[in-house]
Amino acid sequence: MLGVSQRWACQLVGQHRSTQRHQPVQPERDRALRVELRQLSRAHPRWGYRRAHAQLRQAGWAVNRKAVQRLWREEGLRVPTRRRKRQRLGSSTIPAARLAAEYPNHVWALDYQFDQTTDGRVRKLLDVVDEHTREALAIQVDIQVERRIDADATVAVLDQLVVERDTAPRFLRCDNDPELTANALRDWCRFTGAGTSSIEPGSPWQNPYVESFGGRLRDELLAVEAFSSLHLRPDNFTHHGCPRPANPLVGTAMAR
Repeated sequence: MLGVSQRWACQLVGQHRSTQRHQPVQPERDRALRVELRQLSRAHPRWGYRRAHAQLRQAGWAVNRKAVQRLWREEGLRVPTRRRKRQRLGSSTIPAARLAAEYPNHVWALDYQFDQTTDGRVRKLLDVVDEHTREALAIQVDIQVERRIDADATVAVLDQLVVERDTAPRFLRCDNDPELTANALRDWCRFTGAGTSSIEPGSPWQNPYVESFGGRLRDELLAVEAFSSLHLRPDNFTHHGCPRPANPLVGTAMAR
């Protein structure tokens, strides 16, 4: 290509002529091993070369780990980056920032809390607060056999509140927990005519009233009392559903 002989060019750069003329020959064993590694990578995308090497050894291949690592890299095989699952977001009929309660039963706010019994079992609570009156409408504890409050249990609590108060809320304000974005709650809102106002992910300050109530409940009860059972007596929560002294910063009672 440069118009010079191969002998002169090799002598100029200090390279042996046999090296220049050498044509690498891929061993037949490596060719079969590469095919096997590609098949393992397609069958198990989350595997790296170490697990592939262990699988090859179990299949009877007499190959060391470094050889597998070299061929794995030469073939361009790698574990794909794990993608974070996209969280399902709730739909809103009105933005949370623009919604303000103007009368009782206008906006009900929902939120979940978690606590533990003395034997380490997780206890889940559902708080429902009327944003206009600041009244705790419900504090549901997961006392069922399966010890969980799912979307169906949340709907059952809302149905009971509608029966007790003889009306459904105009709006529900909640976050994007899976129970609150499930089809069961969406169907309940559609059947009762209630609108939804889902807050932005990671923005608890957009649901301030139920978050404030949950903080007081934890500070005054959950962080003070030690519960040995998931079955709690109603009088455990009576104080939190009754009228409270006026807040000196606001001048109005929590519920009247």
